[in-house]
Amino acid sequence: MILIDTHVLVWTVQADASRVGQRARGLMDAATRSHALHVSVITLWEIALLVHHGRLALGRDVSEWVEQTLALPGIRLAPVEPAMAVNSVRLPGEIHRDPADRFLIATARHLGMPLMTLDEKILAYGAAGHVQTIDASR
Repeated sequence: MILIDTHVLVWTVQADASRVGQRARGLMDAATRSHALHVSVITLWEIALLVHHGRLALGRDVSEWVEQTLALPGIRLAPVEPAMAVNSVRLPGEIHRDPADRFLIATARHLGMPLMTLDEKILAYGAAGHVQTIDASR
């Protein structure tokens, strides 16, 4: 099981998967085949927010993009539980304040799955032992 960060989802769906490393793509393919590639609702919120502020263009309405993305084979919506919201503000160690990233980290920790990302701060947080991570650049 793998939880993917927002940028990894966008790049993969928008046919810009070359930004994701070969090993990471292989892990995503394997997770997709076993229906274990997870996307958080917070990722969908973050995508809608980026589109709204003009920082991301999807080429179609964000609602349609989300619906089509979640319909792709092997992608599962990660469950959202109150403990994830609470734990996102109780993360151990030092991590930046981005609420979406904090929620993704809390989700990965709660569900016991690695978070695939290229975010250097999240990868460093993982290297410090606070969350399992997969470096999407490799």
